[in-house]
Amino acid sequence: MPELPEVETVRRALAPVLEQQFIAAAFVGRDDLRWPLPENLAARLLGRRFTSVDRRGKYVLMHLDQQDILLLHLGMSGSIRIYDTPPPLGKHDHIMLTIAASPTASATHYVVLNDPRRFGWVDVFPAAHQDSHKLLRHMGPEPLGNGFSAAHLQMVFKGRQGPVKNALLNQQLIAGIGNIYASEALFHAGISPRRKAATVRGQRAERLAAAVVKTLRAAIEDGGTSLRDHVQPGGEIGYFVQRLAVYGRAGQPCQTCTTPIKMIVQSGRSSFYCPRCQG
Repeated sequence: MPELPEVETVRRALAPVLEQQFIAAAFVGRDDLRWPLPENLAARLLGRRFTSVDRRGKYVLMHLDQQDILLLHLGMSGSIRIYDTPPPLGKHDHIMLTIAASPTASATHYVVLNDPRRFGWVDVFPAAHQDSHKLLRHMGPEPLGNGFSAAHLQMVFKGRQGPVKNALLNQQLIAGIGNIYASEALFHAGISPRRKAATVRGQRAERLAAAVVKTLRAAIEDGGTSLRDHVQPGGEIGYFVQRLAVYGRAGQPCQTCTTPIKMIVQSGRSSFYCPRCQG
């Protein structure tokens, strides 16, 4: 599933294409993805103007005129592609927006949502309801925002006897971190994924907070991590996969100490770590 860096890559690609531009045509090829899509979605989008493009955790929030938000979640296999000319739509191209400088002007771009497994979702709702939206209302602070710090980690980890890896994945504690970047951040912080979250205090919390920020920023710079489905909107792969220190490297030597990387399963998800560097 795309994590914060992949979604931020999508946001950065969409912003210059959509902001202050209009939806001259809208194609919606089915009435549901993971959940039913809003009724009459194509008609509700036709002629609307985008004002800005934001991100919240793993969601892209495209602000529309009339104080509405078009929300996009890419699910497990979704991707956004941006074209300069009309593309041939394939079986899994479920939504296409034709973008123009005015509702009647010639098209400048075509934005397509492709989602083979249909775990993504699209919604339209009033911007005033953002904080109460069912997918957004319980989310923790952005790890690249001012609300994230070692003090925040200590506060939300207090009393939690489960593994710190699981706590990092809890979107109610921190927004946007997924399996790949949790494993990577813990490695760079020198913390075992099995350590109890409540014991991550003091210098450990400082190291982990810094590692989370550094890892996410580096991944954003590289366009995310392409392991299975993620590609950038222009079709490029994400290059952070070349920087992965532990994720997906079970049995391979640690790049720091040469100890073989281990993999364990925590709450149904694979965790990768160096037993020496993260002892």
